[in-house]
Amino acid sequence: MIDGQREQVLRRVAAALTQVVEPGSGEDVISSGRVREMQMDDAGVVRFRFVLRSDDPSTLVRQTRAAAEAVNGVSRVRIDVGLPSAGSGAPPPPPPNTHPSPLRPGSVPAPTPRPDLLPTVDRILAVSSGKGGVGKSTVATNLASALAADGLRVGLLDADVYGPNIPLMFGEKRKPRVTGTKGHEMIEPLEAHGVRLMSLGFLLDEAQPAIMRGPLISGVMKQFLEQVDWGDLDFLIVDMPPGTGDAQLSLVQTVNLDGVVMVTTPQDVATGDVLRAIKMFERVNTRVLGIVENMSGFTCPCCSSSYEIFGKAGGRRLAQSTGLPFLGEVPLEVAVRESGDEGQPIVLAAPESPAGTALREVSQRVLRELGLGG
Repeated sequence: MIDGQREQVLRRVAAALTQVVEPGSGEDVISSGRVREMQMDDAGVVRFRFVLRSDDPSTLVRQTRAAAEAVNGVSRVRIDVGLPSAGSGAPPPPPPNTHPSPLRPGSVPAPTPRPDLLPTVDRILAVSSGKGGVGKSTVATNLASALAADGLRVGLLDADVYGPNIPLMFGEKRKPRVTGTKGHEMIEPLEAHGVRLMSLGFLLDEAQPAIMRGPLISGVMKQFLEQVDWGDLDFLIVDMPPGTGDAQLSLVQTVNLDGVVMVTTPQDVATGDVLRAIKMFERVNTRVLGIVENMSGFTCPCCSSSYEIFGKAGGRRLAQSTGLPFLGEVPLEVAVRESGDEGQPIVLAAPESPAGTALREVSQRVLRELGLGG
């Protein structure tokens, strides 16, 4: 598309958006400054920022998207939504070269996920935690493997761009294939143990760090959702990085999550961070399915003595205090580390072991929380 054609389409889009009016004030979304930084690429994708005001109806963004999509020459509309402070009127323009935070203290969350983004995926679950090193990837790996072993079609997206561990835990080092034509490329996920896999770790050299700031993290997340040929799936499991930042917000603003499984260890320093992460997901209207306590206790293989290395029952107490389901305790076991390092999830390598049994029970409880189990 040449520049002149692009400018004509953008003018038509702007004209169409002047017909989208906020009913309370009577202002259209163009003249009021809600729509900003409109651009269009050669494929006909129109993208702009939409800065919400605190009294805007929840349907205003959807109306704006529909009006832009109806314009001849537009192939797709992508909207970056900025959220206002509670009680604010017109938001001030952002400083140059900054990216406004989509969630601030006192903000009104208004994620606008696209329900048509993954039409062949029945359910999307995230495995998350506010704390690093609690075993999110271990739980995500074994949850995906257990569901696949039960005959379900499962994909696993490794969203931890700084520490992508899924390739190692599935024993997969190949580079994924890219198919399609220029501008319409699709990445084919790899497959191991019956699970379709995508991770930044497949695209980087083994010792290559991912050095990127927030906007790039959001871009990687969207690319893995939009440009990976996941095929028909019963479940897509997303292994999240620690914290409550760009990756988490990008996910809930891009797709409709069916639920989040929170992972913690028993000690207070972990459960405190997980509580904050739970509140974040509640804030953006995302269901938390329950809490898994990992590294619950260690039984010495030599003398059978039990040791509560990280404390006792912290995850269960957190579930009770938040009113969330407690999905199970996973013991600290050498076999979990060994199987993860060898690319053999413990639910497959040692399904009758204490940890393997516990993780299979977690998968069944997750299904029951979704109304799918007996």
